[in-house]
Amino acid sequence: MYLFVRYLQILGGIQLDDYRLRYLVLATVMIGSIMGPIDASIVNTILPVIAHSFHTTISMVQWVPMIYLLIISSLLLFYGRLGDIIGYKKVYIWGLAGFVLASLFCAFSSTVYHLIFARALQGVAAGMMMSVPYAIITGSFPSTERGKALGINAISISAGLAIGPSLGGFVTSLWGWRSAFLINVPIGLVGMILSQKFIRELKGRSGGVDILGTVTAFLSLFSLLYFINIAQAIGLNPHNIIFLMVGVLSAIGFLYIESRVPQPMLNLELFNNLTFSLANLSALLNFMSQYVMVFLTPFYMQRILHYPADKIGLVMTSFPLATMMVAPFSGYLSDKIGTRVLASLGAGICALALFLMATLPPHATQIDIMWRMALFGIGTGIFQSPNNSAVMGSAPRPYLGIASGVLATIRNVGMVLGIATGGAILYATVPDRILKVYLLKGSDAFLFLSGLKCAYSTGGILTGIAAIISLQQKRK
Repeated sequence: MYLFVRYLQILGGIQLDDYRLRYLVLATVMIGSIMGPIDASIVNTILPVIAHSFHTTISMVQWVPMIYLLIISSLLLFYGRLGDIIGYKKVYIWGLAGFVLASLFCAFSSTVYHLIFARALQGVAAGMMMSVPYAIITGSFPSTERGKALGINAISISAGLAIGPSLGGFVTSLWGWRSAFLINVPIGLVGMILSQKFIRELKGRSGGVDILGTVTAFLSLFSLLYFINIAQAIGLNPHNIIFLMVGVLSAIGFLYIESRVPQPMLNLELFNNLTFSLANLSALLNFMSQYVMVFLTPFYMQRILHYPADKIGLVMTSFPLATMMVAPFSGYLSDKIGTRVLASLGAGICALALFLMATLPPHATQIDIMWRMALFGIGTGIFQSPNNSAVMGSAPRPYLGIASGVLATIRNVGMVLGIATGGAILYATVPDRILKVYLLKGSDAFLFLSGLKCAYSTGGILTGIAAIISLQQKRK
């Protein structure tokens, strides 16, 4: 632990004795936070294996990551407010404990439906541990070090995303896909112990839980996101139109309630801050583009290039590894020169990388894929730390939990919409009979690749818009 903290101190250029406690907190949050990205990247990598194991389709197996993200996205605002009331430390540790238990349920699922249910339980717990880390870090560091701390924290996220594909592919090749979920257990237990020992209790505003706001927010987010995902698979019909109506009416009800209750779950005045609003919108578009790529690329490698799970995992590692190398220095630089130019530059590089992904041939080499994904990782590393700093720095201190929850909600909604966008484009451009084939050759592979290229190009447009929006933020 000492050596790890010492590494952070050297990276941050700060003497260990002067700031030991705050960097112990940062290191502890990083160790706990690595579990979510490891799990997410493993699941994305082994989705083709899970689909084959349960003899199911892409449209069904995409619910394994989808339900997880839907539940997280629907609960993050509530957990952020709960952290403000009872303390960020409690919410974080409860999330770690629940995530470990749900991971065990995933590992022993007997059908794809059981796995989807277990992933929903995982989402309930993951929402807790994802909603408050930014608040814990922001509350532990002065504003002059906020960008650097958030950038260093991005190491854990990127490291998880980097480790996950290779580790998941390796253990899946040896012991099957179920073993991949068991990786979370020792990491979660270590995270709980260290969090209890080093994180000091931080709170925001006192008061009660906004029950009506919580219920309407959950109904709105879940119904709208469910409608988007089911509509892209089966089209519009009276049944999914009902979910659209429930989502819209719940959203209207949520805004009405939050504008009138004395202690709202989400203070809508936060969005009067131009930087807060634009930075969150940029994050939404960037994560949408990211998950178009992350969701579809393993299917490209498995169905067209016929790669095994361990090889897919190795290739997917190039994206988060590049992010991990760049993010800390981007965060440090944003403390010096501001956030808007760096965020715009990073999103623009992501757009370029996705347009280059759209040029991949039917017989690409590993290097062809890896350098394009690494370029996207560089853009992500340049974009995320300054953009996160802009969001958290524009929120008043008593609302750090809510700001952290909003940012995490935006991130996860972007992931859900990215998967839905990629799936919708694929189903709209590729014949259904081809989507059911496990290994593709000849003209079928060409048709599948054409659909992928349309999806990659759409992702490039989305994060290109994020680059333009980032420039509209206020100067430092």
